[in-house]
Amino acid sequence: MRMYDNPVISGFHPDPSVCRVGDDYYLVCSSFEYFPGLPLFHSKDLVHWEQIGNVLDRPGQLPLPVPGAKASGGLYAPTIRHHDGRYWVINTNIDGGGNFVVSARRPEGPWSDPVWIDLPGIDPDLAWEEDGTCWCAFSGPEGGINMARIDPVEGTVLEQPFVTWSGSGLKYPEAPHLYRIGDWWYLLIAEGGTERGHSVSVARSRSPRGPWQGAPSNPLLSHSGTPRPIQNTGHADLVEAPDGSWWMVLLGVRPRGFTPDVHVLGRETFLTPVEWDADGWPLLAPVPVSHAAPGGAWHPVPAPPARDDFDKHSLAPHWISPFTRHEGSWSLTERPGWLLLGATGPTLDRPGYTFVGRRQQHHDCRVTALIDPGTGRGGLCVRLDEAHHYEVEAGDGEVRVVARIGPLRQTVARRPVPAGPQHLTVTIRTSDLVPASPELTDGGTTGPDTIAFGLGDPDTPDARPLAELDGRYLSTEVACGFTGRVIGMYATEDTVAFDWFEYVPTPSV
Repeated sequence: MRMYDNPVISGFHPDPSVCRVGDDYYLVCSSFEYFPGLPLFHSKDLVHWEQIGNVLDRPGQLPLPVPGAKASGGLYAPTIRHHDGRYWVINTNIDGGGNFVVSARRPEGPWSDPVWIDLPGIDPDLAWEEDGTCWCAFSGPEGGINMARIDPVEGTVLEQPFVTWSGSGLKYPEAPHLYRIGDWWYLLIAEGGTERGHSVSVARSRSPRGPWQGAPSNPLLSHSGTPRPIQNTGHADLVEAPDGSWWMVLLGVRPRGFTPDVHVLGRETFLTPVEWDADGWPLLAPVPVSHAAPGGAWHPVPAPPARDDFDKHSLAPHWISPFTRHEGSWSLTERPGWLLLGATGPTLDRPGYTFVGRRQQHHDCRVTALIDPGTGRGGLCVRLDEAHHYEVEAGDGEVRVVARIGPLRQTVARRPVPAGPQHLTVTIRTSDLVPASPELTDGGTTGPDTIAFGLGDPDTPDARPLAELDGRYLSTEVACGFTGRVIGMYATEDTVAFDWFEYVPTPSV
């Protein structure tokens, strides 16, 4: 029996939405303030996912930043569907414009420019009746799930929204998805907030207009108050496999550390089976850490290369930047084989800086880069937001480690270095939470992990530790918000060159 492990897409990949076209599955996730927006994945078996692009990969599609934009703004909760030969994604940009639709003939794109829809609220969904009537369900600004008839091609609201269901009584009914299954319309929602009380509930009706009858067992799924290693389970979407089995993708977190435990990777994408009872209601067991895989062929996909040598003409789709990627702030051609980053802001403490990073997807990992600061300043940063980040940077003849935690900013280590390229390393370790170099810390930590910074090639005797910091301060429970850690390269002065960047999962001890 083939088994799969959860999460099926690790790291900061929340609010998953999925559709199947033939034997192919396509999935999108929220991306919030990051550009490119809405990572797009493909799978043949619901278990192995490969990122094939981003839905919003042109600056004109994603007008960020706007005045006042901040972390955990931007793009909330997309829905992906296939109808009438086109792929459709509906989404909310809370920092500018509201709700919009984009479409494409091929999932790889190109995707259209946004068609804006004059609807309030967030978390929009698309569903079609057999006669082509298109319904948009969304979480209304006054609470409860709203429904409206729209023309997704023109962005026209054909019938003004009306409140249709308010859930089972838990807070924040949101994330609606509407399905026609057999003779019933089903309305799947999230309730309880996206924290530990997150849950999945469902109602059904003979008409998409309602009235809606909630399932007698609502909420169908919640890990609240349990010792399960997966928590915050909710914001789900249903999909039927070719063999007739049903599956659900949903978000969850994997908290760690001493009480109250915290999560650092963000909300991740999980997969769980769905059964149906004799009365036609879906049944859900707790989300498993591992489970028997869906039937059909097994389609592993190659893992992304651990090392990027920046020898191509474009960045891979997993590279993201906060708010935008300024024209002229980066180049792969000016110094062939190197990524050049030009500073657009003097600090990582305010939006507008130059940063190219990737999501942290493993609790234990190591990142190494070869950096030539030249006359500039830059390095590697572990980022949660502008007020919560650690970095190791080179410039002005030294390498230093800087910590920004809320209102406090401190240089915690510095070492002089000769001019020229330098190896910088970030090692994140959860295995024992005891520092490898006790002289660098106060002797221990109760956080979810330890984030260590080093200078020199880590695989040689020349490697030198610089500092070790408690990872709890780069957790969602401390910083607040909806995102997870992103580790990347930055420049805050002049131009900084990176020869390569390597991200390697490491085994926990």
